[in-house]
Amino acid sequence: MITFADIQTYCLAKTGAYQDLPFGPFPVCFKVCNRIFLEWYPDDEKITLRCEPMLADFYRCSYPEIVIVGYHCPDRQKPFKNTVYINQGIGDELIYDMLDHSYEEAVKRLKKIDRESLKASDTE
Repeated sequence: MITFADIQTYCLAKTGAYQDLPFGPFPVCFKVCNRIFLEWYPDDEKITLRCEPMLADFYRCSYPEIVIVGYHCPDRQKPFKNTVYINQGIGDELIYDMLDHSYEEAVKRLKKIDRESLKASDTE
């Protein structure tokens, strides 16, 4: 069973990652260079993650009602975001794989100088 502490520890171990509350107390967001890669909604035990559109659709089809289109996302972001109900039938390893992918997708969208800065700080 994944807890908030597990997610928090995992996210904050990523290069350049930090926790933020840009919308009030919820969702708890994890960001890299001001880009959100995970939103935690503790009341419903769900997380929203970035995802490549074809993979996002694959997860939605493979895990209906557990992986849904991004909760509370503007229409233009829906193809790129999935909301996942944790501890509902998806293994922890897959949740962490989705989280890794979300972080990578956020990093890919950073400015080149920010990506290079992250790489440099990762090798130190």
